[in-house]
Parts: sequence; structure tokens; C-alpha cells
Amino acid sequence: MKKSTIGTIYRKSIGKLIPEYGVLSLIACFVVNSIIYWGCHQIMKDKYHYDFTSRLDNKVPFVKEWVLIYLVCYIFWAANYILAAREGEEEWFCFAFADYLSRFICGIFFILLPTTNIRPAVPGDDIFSRMMRLVYSLDAPTNLFPSIHCLVSWFCFIGIRRSKKLPFWYKAFSCIFAIMVFLSTQFTKQHYLIDIFGGVLIAELCYYIACHTQIYRYVQKLFFKINGMIFGESIYDEQT
Repeated sequence: MKKSTIGTIYRKSIGKLIPEYGVLSLIACFVVNSIIYWGCHQIMKDKYHYDFTSRLDNKVPFVKEWVLIYLVCYIFWAANYILAAREGEEEWFCFAFADYLSRFICGIFFILLPTTNIRPAVPGDDIFSRMMRLVYSLDAPTNLFPSIHCLVSWFCFIGIRRSKKLPFWYKAFSCIFAIMVFLSTQFTKQHYLIDIFGGVLIAELCYYIACHTQIYRYVQKLFFKINGMIFGESIYDEQT
């Protein structure tokens, strides 16, 4: 198979940041996440939702300033998923499969155990109050367990924690920032405490399955075929 024009252009531009083998599967992470999250919301919007707010949850104060971490984490997600893609083909497809699997598991919970909570009123005209009200207006109080915010943030650490390419300080930062995201979901009253544990547990379980089975190779082969058609690299023929 000859190299395509798209492949040549990609390698000279975006390919310097995101490896060719990982770009489409990386985009798929966002697509699968969106389909599961918003799809389940639409399917269950008129159904009964359970409120599992505990006494311990009620003791956690509402601190609107934490909305900054809650929103900045989107940049963190993008950066670390790209870094995970740069770790190597096998490592990346193991990670990507775990990511897809986790969303399907989340989808099952969102449909079989729909959850909600009661958010506090947010008075004031300061920047943090405005940001908090914006989050509340854009993100309905549904799909709480498990927390995708916590799940994705922990995946950001999982994807680079064994890296030999990244310095220790960045891996430590990723772990600490993920924990800060966990805290932000509580202080902004976006999630229950149990949602954190659910997100982390599912992330670790899916990554364990991906690393201890060969199932991820089916995903790898699928994207190799698609990549071969788009980028025209002969390497994809050899690996499929």
C-alpha cells in the first residue's frame, strides 16, 4: 500500500505530536465518552433517579472556588491522553481498550442505576459563582455513579505512571492533580463520595483486564485497518 497524501501531510504536522497509530483511536475515546454520557442522559431523562447522598456527603462543604479545578481538568485530560498515546503502540491500545470498556460499564450503571442529587443555590456575581452556575446549567445532575470526571482523571495517571519517557515529577503531579479533581467533584457538589471510588475502581479493573488479556488486540487490528485506508502505510497491512 502506498503512502497517501493525507498520511504525508499528517506526518509532517500533527504526527509530530500524536503518533499516527494513535490519532483515530484517541479521537474515538472522546466520541465513545460523549455517546455513552449524553446518550444515557437522553435515554433516562424521564426515568426515576436515586439520590444516594449520605450524611458524610452532607458534611462536605460547598466551596465554589474548586470549580476552577473541575474545569481545568479538561486540559489535563487532553494532555495526558496524548502522552499515553506516545508511550508506544502496545501500551496505547491496551490503554485505549480499557478506556472504551470503562465507558460501556459506566453506561450500564447509568441505565440500571440512574442517580441524581440536589445542588446548592449559588448566589453572587463573582467569577467563581458565574462559573459554577454555568457548570450547573450545562451539566444536569445525572450520570453520577460512577464519576466519569474521577474515572478519566485516574486514567490520566494510569496511562503514564509506568512511563520511562516522562520524569517522576510529572507522574507525581498527575497523581496529585487527579486527587484534586476528586476533591473538586465533592466541593462543587457534582458527585457523591462513593462516585469517586466507583470511578477509580472501574478504571483500575478495566486496565487490569486490558493488560492481562489479548482482547485489546481486536481494537488494535480494527484501527490498523482504518489507519491503513486513510494514511496508506504498508505497516498496517503487515500487522493486520
